[in-house]
Amino acid sequence: MSGDRELHLDEITDWIDGAFGAELACDNDGQAEALLAALGSEGYQRFLRDQVNRQIIRDYLTNALVLGVITEGALPAFAPDLATEEGRSVLSLYMLMSSVEEARDLPVGHGEVVSLKPLRPEEGDRPHIKLVPNN
Repeated sequence: MSGDRELHLDEITDWIDGAFGAELACDNDGQAEALLAALGSEGYQRFLRDQVNRQIIRDYLTNALVLGVITEGALPAFAPDLATEEGRSVLSLYMLMSSVEEARDLPVGHGEVVSLKPLRPEEGDRPHIKLVPNN
């Protein structure tokens, strides 16, 4: 990871992936090759990311409902963003970066995905990430 104050998310995620260590081993090389062929494709990785985003959104909204932060009547406002892959991706990122108690403040874009822009930490600030819509 770089020593400067600018965040490089690709370097951070590469470091985290490396820190996990080796992936679970298969019993033999034939199984490993078959798994790599089936699961290593870009199409499957895209599918997997979308499934993770769906799970994040499902859990977050369920928790927000159970805690009474939002009502069932608020759910339809999320529908346009939930209907697209990009909308789910952005919404799940916001959900990961905010507490369930902040559910009312989510940038529900009504089908128009809210763009994100990278921020640079200010001098003296402790490192943190805050997502800000790019208006």
